[in-house]
Amino acid sequence: MAETTRPVTHGRVLKIAVPIVISNATVPILGAVDTGVVGQLGLAAPIGAVGLGAIVLTGVYWVFGFLRMGTTGLTSQAVGAGQAGEVAALLTRALMIGVAGGLAVIALQLPLFWAAFRLAPASDEVEGMARGYMAIRVWSAPAMIALFGVTGWLIAQERTRAVLAIQVLMNGVNVGLDLWFVLGLGWGVEGVARATVIAEWGGLALGLWLCRAAFGVPAWRDWPRVFDRARLRNMASVNGDILLRSLMLQAIFISFLFLGAGFGDVTLAANQVLLQFLNITAYTLDGFAFAAEAIVGQAYGARALTVLRRGALLSSLWGFVICLGIATGYALFGGALIDLMTTAPEVREEARRFLPYTVAAPLLGLVPFMLDGVFIGATRTRDMRNMMAVSLVIYIATVAALMTPLGNHGLWLALLISFVARGITLGLRYPALERAMVSPHS
Repeated sequence: MAETTRPVTHGRVLKIAVPIVISNATVPILGAVDTGVVGQLGLAAPIGAVGLGAIVLTGVYWVFGFLRMGTTGLTSQAVGAGQAGEVAALLTRALMIGVAGGLAVIALQLPLFWAAFRLAPASDEVEGMARGYMAIRVWSAPAMIALFGVTGWLIAQERTRAVLAIQVLMNGVNVGLDLWFVLGLGWGVEGVARATVIAEWGGLALGLWLCRAAFGVPAWRDWPRVFDRARLRNMASVNGDILLRSLMLQAIFISFLFLGAGFGDVTLAANQVLLQFLNITAYTLDGFAFAAEAIVGQAYGARALTVLRRGALLSSLWGFVICLGIATGYALFGGALIDLMTTAPEVREEARRFLPYTVAAPLLGLVPFMLDGVFIGATRTRDMRNMMAVSLVIYIATVAALMTPLGNHGLWLALLISFVARGITLGLRYPALERAMVSPHS
């Protein structure tokens, strides 16, 4: 039986999803170690500099997140269609886009950093240290952005253990070098930056080694294929749609924070604490959304409708189990989690007032989150972009209608309604996705 038409089982879904969940769980650890190491210097400024610098660069790299999703969708379809040459060529294209994007970030670092510090001003001391940190870390931008493509390429082939291996290596190298450079050699903030640069280039090196089979076939450097205009145009269209969709989604969350700030510092802090609950949900669900991307994409490429439906169903079923568990955990232990995140009594009290919204969020967000995975696998990115635009308009209208009479409750309701709107609108477009398997122009 061909790889693309083998049965979709619970074991197959979990084999894809669990390594991603574990990998995501390691992400906050690295930030904690960075903070803890510079915290040993006994000064506040280095902690703020590392935190601020990391946030700025993460925000810049986030823009290129389309490369991960687009590469997963296109590659999984090529795998499903049995196009080994195109699978290899897609890796080359992704690496070229990643390196080019990284070089652009390096070239534009001065205006990018200037704009970042205008949006998030800091003291002269912190800003100076943060600029020094970013001036070093920016040199790994090509590696980090290229890794988006490598990660997407591996996920498309259900090789999520390889993705976990890359994350573990990067974190391990980073932590070890942090301790050596900062505490051993006394390099301070610059030591943290150098450790991260080495770890990120090391991660790309391991990623390329894990992709070595693709470099064993001539297609990866079949330049007429790599630079085929129709394929490049399709890749640009897919990536562009995902970028616009992601920007609109980010606009909802950024506006949520900004609008919440209008209710005072305490409410702003409470909303920030509760948004971490949503981040935990998203990190956990990622694994099952990625499973949907890979299985649906392969089925789409193979024109195997039954496999596509079962892949979407089983991955969503596990997503529901996870969301139900998370919602239950928040209902039972949400107060304790809030107390872990803040010691301010007034923030604790305010966060508890709005905790029910974060209990509902995993269940209301399940459908749009999993449908995102399905639509990415099928590269129906125009639908994702358009339905996100509709959801954004609904969010804006709901904020306008509810925020004045209901305050922060209205803001939370608007956020949850945007989740429901995205799920409904994507669900309405799902039949067109199935029709497109038979007629690509539908």
